[in-house]
Amino acid sequence: MSQTVELPRTQGPGTGLGDHWRVIVRNDDHNTFDHVARTLARFVPGVTIAGGYAVADEIHNAGRAIVWSGHREPAELYWEQLSDAGLTMAPLEQG
Repeated sequence: MSQTVELPRTQGPGTGLGDHWRVIVRNDDHNTFDHVARTLARFVPGVTIAGGYAVADEIHNAGRAIVWSGHREPAELYWEQLSDAGLTMAPLEQG
C-alpha cells in the first residue's frame, strides 16, 4: 500500500503563471516617440496610437513605464515583440 506524501508549499497560493507580470519599457536615446507609440499600439492590447504617445511621454519623463501587466505567457510574448521591434526593455517583473 502506497502512502501519499504532501510536500510543503514553497510559495503561497496565486504564485506562478497566474501572477501579474509587468512589461516595462525603458527610455533610450535611439527610439523616436513615433516609433515607440506605434510599436506599443501594434503589439499591446488596448493601446491606441494616442495612448502610445501618452506612454512614450511617460517613458521619456520617468525613464520607464509599465506598458502591460497580467499573466506570464502573454507578458513574455509582448515583451519579446516589443524587444524585437527595437524598444529598450527592462526584465519582466513579477508583481
